[in-house]
Amino acid sequence: MDGKGRALDSVRTERFFRSLKYEDVYIKDYEDARGLRLRVGAIADYNAVCPHYSLGGLTPEQVYNEDAA
Repeated sequence: MDGKGRALDSVRTERFFRSLKYEDVYIKDYEDARGLRLRVGAIADYNAVCPHYSLGGLTPEQVYNEDAA
């Protein structure tokens, strides 16, 4: 995947992990790796809880459910 023109291949993954680090990992002081793993394992809540400005203040789950209906 390395090479010219391949920079956008992983942009979604890199953006997700940046958001995860800045919105959770750097803010909370985890005492051990187990606590961190449990929290990151519960990341499925992100789409149901976190409103997005670009979605008009709705969560991704709300937008998805509107489109599916």
